[in-house]
Amino acid sequence: MTKLISILSTLLLTGCSLVGIRTSEEPQYQILQDYGNIQIRQYPTLLVAKTEINGDYKTSGNQGFKRLAGYIFGKNQSQQQISMTAPAIQEKQSAEHIAMTAPVIQQKSGDNWYMAFVLPSTYTLANAPIPLDPAIKLTEIPSKKLAVLSYTGRLSEQGIKEKSTELNTWLMQHNYTVLYPAQSAAYDPPWTLPFLRRNEIHIQIK
Repeated sequence: MTKLISILSTLLLTGCSLVGIRTSEEPQYQILQDYGNIQIRQYPTLLVAKTEINGDYKTSGNQGFKRLAGYIFGKNQSQQQISMTAPAIQEKQSAEHIAMTAPVIQQKSGDNWYMAFVLPSTYTLANAPIPLDPAIKLTEIPSKKLAVLSYTGRLSEQGIKEKSTELNTWLMQHNYTVLYPAQSAAYDPPWTLPFLRRNEIHIQIK
């Protein structure tokens, strides 16, 4: 009976993710200005697990996600399990179960892409499980102000470029000072219906 309930729960959560229902924790940012699909937000200090991959967008995305998923599903020194939501896939283990936050962040640097998972707010560099994979680094990102453009549809490198250009143009027109290049932030798994996906472009500003 327990196994049946687990299977049904997984199927239910998969269905929710298909239609864009989200249950994961998100950083508690403050909205400073709201311009519709563009917002100016103040983010708190965040702890992320990140990895860097050399390759095209699709290849690096697959490799990065697989690598980071291994970490959150127990490939760490304390064998703590952190489950991804939408869908939330859970296994019975003696280790502590920890819910992961959204979004998943990607950014291009030269020929490389880096991908980062935001860890729950209860974690710090002092108590977060240490990755076994040396290609995964835990990094604390200081509080910062971000310009955020929200959009729907499937993620692609071309789409990220176009939306990044759109947000950069808007910031220039509104006299904002850009501090760092754009990042892509995704809140849904690939099988979510495209028009229900929540995607964002983040650009740090002064």
